[in-house]
Amino acid sequence: MRMFLAAVFCSLFSLSGAAQQPALDKLVEQELPALVSTYKAIHAAPELSHHEEKTSALVAQQLRGLGYEVTEHVGKYPNADWKGYGVVAVLKNGAGPTVLVRADMDALPVEEQTGVAYASRVHSKNDAGVDVGVMHACGHDIHVSSLIGTAKMLAQLKEQWRGTLVLIGQPAEEMIDGAKAMLADGLYTRFPKPDYAVALHDTPDLEAGKVGFTAGYALASSSSVEVILRGRGAHGSRPEASKDPIVLAAEYILAIQTIVSREKSPFDPAVVTVGSIHGGTRPNIIPDEVRLQLTVRTYKEEVRQQILASLERIARGVALAGGVPEDRAPIVKASATEYTPAMYNDPALAARVAAAMKKALGAENVVETPPVMGSEDFGAFGLEDRKIPTFMFGVGAIDAARLTAMKQSGTPVPSLHSSLFWPTPEPTIRTAVKAMTAAVLDLLKK
Repeated sequence: MRMFLAAVFCSLFSLSGAAQQPALDKLVEQELPALVSTYKAIHAAPELSHHEEKTSALVAQQLRGLGYEVTEHVGKYPNADWKGYGVVAVLKNGAGPTVLVRADMDALPVEEQTGVAYASRVHSKNDAGVDVGVMHACGHDIHVSSLIGTAKMLAQLKEQWRGTLVLIGQPAEEMIDGAKAMLADGLYTRFPKPDYAVALHDTPDLEAGKVGFTAGYALASSSSVEVILRGRGAHGSRPEASKDPIVLAAEYILAIQTIVSREKSPFDPAVVTVGSIHGGTRPNIIPDEVRLQLTVRTYKEEVRQQILASLERIARGVALAGGVPEDRAPIVKASATEYTPAMYNDPALAARVAAAMKKALGAENVVETPPVMGSEDFGAFGLEDRKIPTFMFGVGAIDAARLTAMKQSGTPVPSLHSSLFWPTPEPTIRTAVKAMTAAVLDLLKK
């Protein structure tokens, strides 16, 4: 009898799960035209980091209209007298776990070259006061549209889950300080603290209709470092009277290449990149200093600290070898604000969510992908020592026909942050909403 009852229970459970999928598919298809329209409107009106005023207002309005309890202007930045544009929406549905779902909202200072009908023509002043083109070149418009779609699905499917849903519209991901600003403004004290935190990111590396995931380390930490190599200026005709910081900079850039190749284990991935170098004003003047801006990316914190120490040691060594006096020693400073930890996907959570997505999308459309050295500040929502399990998955953004055509013509697939990047809206949003809704339904299942 017990075996019979168990079999009946399993059968009913299976039928219930099977019945959920057509219902979700139908709901997504009903909402898809409106979501695509929202996506195109956001894409055409992008806003830079720290300036997401209209985008955050749209998110708040949409979620409030669905019955969520919405709070705007969540975000506290160091030494700033203004609040960020973070949005927090809470929907309580009885006793159960708390799940946080995050979407980032900011765009990039990129002049769009896609040629699509809804392309951005926006120009704005960046934080340095320079006029720049603005574009959603990283797909945050897809993320926002998918968050709204997921919110709609879960509001309509409340009978299928129990617990608390916390939706986050996050500003300033591209500046990697938006998550920290929201946490600093009491995100986990003013609002329910999550048991799980999940997010998605579109990617041109997968065709639309597929999602990809990585268990464990998925994205690297990112640290911005400024190096000032100081010397002694002189006339270009009298280099012997100088301590030439431009020569020192050239030696330094070559010397730091050995950090990754010779100072750390090859089993610990790391990247050290010099992205900016500025020095001098005229061809006949040896300047007093040269400024370099670097990025350091690692998975392990101890490796990051090792590299930061090496950057300072090598700078001092180059200066010493060049005869620079101690009072003109180099200055090496890692930014306290332009830093984000590595994105670590909790393996147990990754396995659970991947299984739920396979049921929703088909096993052939959920694939494991290798980790990359790009960075994201979503990992900060897991807090130090990974107190909260986090999981981010990728959503394919380029339809198969476009990918095939590009391969046949030898045209490179535009990457994220490219002026030519544009997702195929319908299949990307459809897949994103179905995958995220399935994930949350599993984590909050009755």
